[in-house]
Amino acid sequence: MENMIEVKDLRKEFKSHSSRSGLKGAFRDLFTRQYKVVPAVNDISFTVKQGEMVGYIGENGAGKSTSIKMLTGILTPTSGIVRVNGMDPHKEREQFVRSIGVVFGQRSQLWWDIAVQESFRLLKKVYNVPDAEYKRHMNHVIESLDIAPLLDKPVRKLSLGQRMRCELAAALLHNPPLLFLDEPTIGLDVLVKLKIREFLKEMNEKYNTTVLLTTHDLSDIEALCERVVMLDEGKIIYDGQLDSLRSNWGEGKQIEFQFADTEVDKRALQPLLAEFDGVWTQGDRENVWIANVLNEEQVISEVIGRVVAAHKITDLKVHEISIEDIIRNIYEEGVTNG
Repeated sequence: MENMIEVKDLRKEFKSHSSRSGLKGAFRDLFTRQYKVVPAVNDISFTVKQGEMVGYIGENGAGKSTSIKMLTGILTPTSGIVRVNGMDPHKEREQFVRSIGVVFGQRSQLWWDIAVQESFRLLKKVYNVPDAEYKRHMNHVIESLDIAPLLDKPVRKLSLGQRMRCELAAALLHNPPLLFLDEPTIGLDVLVKLKIREFLKEMNEKYNTTVLLTTHDLSDIEALCERVVMLDEGKIIYDGQLDSLRSNWGEGKQIEFQFADTEVDKRALQPLLAEFDGVWTQGDRENVWIANVLNEEQVISEVIGRVVAAHKITDLKVHEISIEDIIRNIYEEGVTNG
């Protein structure tokens, strides 16, 4: 299987002005500016194979957007190597953009005032897609995304969910081997999210489309990606299978107890977990407490037994530790993956 994306020691530095203080400092700044060089992306390396769907995650300011802009040819790297679909995204720009699809949740590639299908026709010309191929492929895309009723409406008349489905269709109009998705489901309702996820899975299965997905919605990643690349402060802090994230950091269970007595506090509860290496955290209401314990049947049943024997309980739920919790733990520990 070939590599669709190859990144080696990729770095992007930005100059930021540092202002001197006081009136005298401001006057000197007029003539000589002091610069500070800040690395936004700090010598990262990774590869993505053809047909992979990879979640690309990190908090704001971690370097995600900057690295995606280098991968799509919008920004030039300060140093390092980028090969995407066998090309240098910046140097072979014209040929390169024909081989990728891009959906940025905050930016549209459709023309605001004309009907959606007119935008599609213009993009068909831009990408030089033959009629027969366009018809066969787009009929399938339009049907799968359920956008036939929207084709004769101008983009400005569409809701956010309708527009995002049309954006996705536009990005895949030339059936590119590689799709960059940046927050594709932001602000969308659950049914639209599900439709978009189903469609992306189908495209991946049918055409072996490679997908790099940036999102804050971790349920998108759980639904679509087997692998995640996680950035923090411009460096990769985790690159591996989503499943092993669970097994390394998420081996616990959360037992949520709702107590009849609102006076129950952590001090009273702590002895009940004493020998189980468990931790109590406050739930979303004052009489709800969560026992974070190891995922072992014996431990779980023993903890439940002890709590129920000692206190009156009105409700009880057992949860898997969520991917969001796991990722929060990784950021807090600043763990690198060897």
